[in-house]
Amino acid sequence: MAGKKYLFTPGPTPVPPQVLAAQAAPIVHHRSPDFRPIYESCLTRLREVCRTERDVLLYTASGTGAFESAVANLVSPGEPHLVVSAGNFGERWATMTAGYGADVDHLRYEWGETPDPEDVRARLGEREAKAVWIVHSETSTGVVSDIQAIAAVAKEAGALTVVDAVSSLGAVRCETDAWGLDVVVSGSQKALMTPPGLGLCAVSEAALAATGTSPRFYFDWERTRKAQAKLDAAFTPSVSLVAGLDVALGLLLEEGLEAVLDRHIRLGRACRAGAKAMGLELFSPDEDRSAVVTAIRAPEGVSSDDVVKGLRDRFGMTIANGQGSLKGTIFRLGHIGWFDVFDITAQLGAVELLLTDLGADIERGVAVTAALEAYEHAPVADTGTA
Repeated sequence: MAGKKYLFTPGPTPVPPQVLAAQAAPIVHHRSPDFRPIYESCLTRLREVCRTERDVLLYTASGTGAFESAVANLVSPGEPHLVVSAGNFGERWATMTAGYGADVDHLRYEWGETPDPEDVRARLGEREAKAVWIVHSETSTGVVSDIQAIAAVAKEAGALTVVDAVSSLGAVRCETDAWGLDVVVSGSQKALMTPPGLGLCAVSEAALAATGTSPRFYFDWERTRKAQAKLDAAFTPSVSLVAGLDVALGLLLEEGLEAVLDRHIRLGRACRAGAKAMGLELFSPDEDRSAVVTAIRAPEGVSSDDVVKGLRDRFGMTIANGQGSLKGTIFRLGHIGWFDVFDITAQLGAVELLLTDLGADIERGVAVTAALEAYEHAPVADTGTA
């Protein structure tokens, strides 16, 4: 029989069977009475998960599509914008805003560094910006930024704050209204436990009022907002994905958002503890905010290419390689979404076996115990900005 497959990337992530079952139901028409209650429930639950009273605009598109909606609506050619990047997805913000003609001030960090709110303050003091664009959870490195502090700095300077929360929403604390985040972009395929294909934007009144002159049609916020206000969709949505997302959001709310955040903190602790117990060096920060993905340096003499390939071929486990210049240097273990601690120990056990066979000098037999102890015995404090 075919071997069991395990998906341990930071996105897409495993999908609960209840969500898959909802998507397997017969197709309904998107403007029929059959779909309207599902749509209403999904939009209402999105506001709860986004921690906002404002509109959450839903698109049949990837997370990058939701990215582009923010850029298309907020950027006018020649306007000044500040992009803060410390990895692959921050670079994407810079590329997209520049592509729409923005005058981009790019505050670029080395991959693996954590953006400093004081650096943002200094740049805004030197040069005004209509908006500050920042990645919350940079999955290419495992770094999670303090967006609460960065948003406060942006507000002082009179700038909007636009946040890539594609991998953080539903896993790391993201208080859209309380922290004054003007645009929060996310997608269905990570902590929201739904297949890829839906992008979303929580948009403040200030952001809606600041829309620019760039051409847009499908991603026009006002067109989508007006349609959703009537429980309609501006364009044909993926009705099956919306039905699945509604169920997934219900699962998160049933567990309780605070419990969900707590679980992710513990999963991150477990993964890091197991890696360190083997004597491996973390690339991502060893802190509770790193609750999305753990990035680990491949041991000396071992390529992360071989780690990724070996885990897939031998154990049916798909993990993530490094991106860009980090490919071959680090490997990334995801722990967002529909995971428990035994998923983490399975990853760590397989990594231990594989690295030993690849000739790495690691301590065997300790990773699983360390992970379980870290998950069970360390109390989770209020992490605030985490």
